[in-house]
Amino acid sequence: MKIGFLGCGKMATALAGGVVDAGVCQPHDLLVYDLHPGAVDALAKKTGAVPVSGREELAAKADLLLLCVKPGDALGALAGLASALTGKTLVSIAAGISIRQLESAAGPATRVVRVMPNTPALIGRGAAAFALGTSATAEDAERARRIFSAVGTVVEVRESLLDAVTGLSGSGPAYVYLVIEALADGGVRMGLPRDLALQLAAQTVLGAAAMVQETGLHPAVLKDQVTSPGGTTIAGLERLEADGVRAALMGAVRAATERSKELGA
Repeated sequence: MKIGFLGCGKMATALAGGVVDAGVCQPHDLLVYDLHPGAVDALAKKTGAVPVSGREELAAKADLLLLCVKPGDALGALAGLASALTGKTLVSIAAGISIRQLESAAGPATRVVRVMPNTPALIGRGAAAFALGTSATAEDAERARRIFSAVGTVVEVRESLLDAVTGLSGSGPAYVYLVIEALADGGVRMGLPRDLALQLAAQTVLGAAAMVQETGLHPAVLKDQVTSPGGTTIAGLERLEADGVRAALMGAVRAATERSKELGA
């Protein structure tokens, strides 16, 4: 299977490296194009992918085209490619761009899969969700699973849920970075050296997330296990609740979800 990457940014580089490392395809089966030659050269050098001269050549030679450009550029990048994409699979990671829009731009004979990944895919720990277009097949779904499972976890959902996925896991790493930064700042405020505070904050978040995944217990159960009567943890939790941290995080997911919907309007 020839996989074409239209756009050669960080996510494309992560996916290209992931599919090669996972044995999904060989480096010579990766075709790459970007408006910026430097990005093409960097991806080709890192993965062994084959550069092509333009969008048209990329679409003509690829069996599956991965659309890895910014949302505002996505539909324009597909202009004029309908004929070359006939009977092929288009996989888009452009946030907020709907299957209906993609099918209209790529032509009715193109099978569309819409995916929302996140940036931890860059280190093989991503979270992605995908939805199938009107003519996409079970084989297209399996292809999407193989590509995105190479860089993390992937699930299939209804398209109506993809904006919420964007608000939660697509934008979510930024929320967690803010939490890590704030925890580290708290440690500095209480006298810890900056580098030590950041190390402890990051490892604490990493360990807590692993506990949720590996034990299968609800976060509330795990929270209660470290909350002793009259202890330090309940004092900290009381302050978090009083300051509205829970509501703020829920609101962040809602705001990002609504913005994703606006992008596809």
